[in-house]
Amino acid sequence: MSGTVWPTAAQVLDVLTLRAGYNTAVVMIGVALLGLAAGVVGSFTVLRKRAMMSDTLSHATLPGIGLAFLAATALGGEGRSLPVLLTGATAAGVAGVLVVHLIVRHSRLPEDAAMGAVLSVFFGLGAVILSYVQTLGTGAEGGIATFIYGRAAAMSAGDALLIAAVATGAVLATALLYKEFRAVCFDPGFAAAQGWPVGLIDLAMMTLVVVVTVVGLQAVGLILVIALIIVPAAAARFWTDRLGTMVVIAAGFGMASGYVGTALSALLPRFPAGGIIVLVAGALFLVSLFLAPRRGVAAAAWRHLRLRVSVEGQHLLRALFEAAEAAQRPTGAPADLADLRIARSWPPLRRALVLADLRRRGLLRRDAAAVALTPAGQEEAWRLTRNHRLWEEYLVNFAHLAPTHVDRSADLVEHVLDGALVAELEARLATIGRLPRLRGVPRSLHA
Repeated sequence: MSGTVWPTAAQVLDVLTLRAGYNTAVVMIGVALLGLAAGVVGSFTVLRKRAMMSDTLSHATLPGIGLAFLAATALGGEGRSLPVLLTGATAAGVAGVLVVHLIVRHSRLPEDAAMGAVLSVFFGLGAVILSYVQTLGTGAEGGIATFIYGRAAAMSAGDALLIAAVATGAVLATALLYKEFRAVCFDPGFAAAQGWPVGLIDLAMMTLVVVVTVVGLQAVGLILVIALIIVPAAAARFWTDRLGTMVVIAAGFGMASGYVGTALSALLPRFPAGGIIVLVAGALFLVSLFLAPRRGVAAAAWRHLRLRVSVEGQHLLRALFEAAEAAQRPTGAPADLADLRIARSWPPLRRALVLADLRRRGLLRRDAAAVALTPAGQEEAWRLTRNHRLWEEYLVNFAHLAPTHVDRSADLVEHVLDGALVAELEARLATIGRLPRLRGVPRSLHA
């Protein structure tokens, strides 16, 4: 980018190792602890489906900041004092949440409509108040507007220590209420039936969201602070199904977002710190979305591909078995793929993948254009054909489905039907001449 002075490797190393100055180090540690707290609290917020409520809360803090500044200035105090501004933000955020609850309770509006209305009105009110503050000309109003987008570099060491202390307290409170939060997130009905005060637990959870939101205003800004609460938790959800592990991962993602984002903002002072912090969190989310081993897009695509190749391989094994059966030749005799209708319909890549998988599993061998079942492949093909025919016979004769509507899945019927019924079905197939037999190999292979 034109005009941007890029940092050297030595400068990057100094910032990341906290050797770029006392204030920079303190701010980085403070914002990293804020990210940790946001990840911990955000995990329960995401599971409780309170993300929109958190967004409403963050926007509702803006008029509180302006009113706190006006009140402090009128009383002769320091209007830009961080504790004063955060107190006002907390009061306004709580008021916004209460207004949402009142609207939902005493009107027919759904919760999302109430949250959207409160978010818009409170944010508009805050913008008007801040515009008035800017016209006072006292000289103390400079920098108040940075709460909208955040300005971590403007923190003093005292501000950063206050943020770190409050964030640490939020983490400890979450740890103390872990069992209650878990119950309410996963089964609020059960928690209520057990006599737990679900309303108070929800209130405690939202109080922690308020605390983290308010202390994060200066670092990330009220527009983006919700991202620091929600994005690390959402990213952590891709990596695990266990709540405890999710909380730890979300805390790590939040801490990394705060630490790395603040470091980048120190190295690139022309760019807003809040935006960089959220972009780092977004990058972690994208990595999780695509590369998480269980829920990631790549893992899901790989599982789908393996399943598709496995199913197509079963189809090919059964087609080879039935082709040999129809021609009354040995089951392991070579067959030309061009003679199999199923193989002719496959694209070249699918055919190559299926053949490679079957050869890897020792079920198939290839000889020029022909393929042949190995002894293990013959056994597997016989098993698949038998199970298909048993299942078809069951659905036609016992479930009363038309033969054209029979599900031709390759489920193990022994896991669905009892032994007596399987024996009866085999007798039926033998009577009509459809019970599969291996040809050219000892009977012991399929006895």
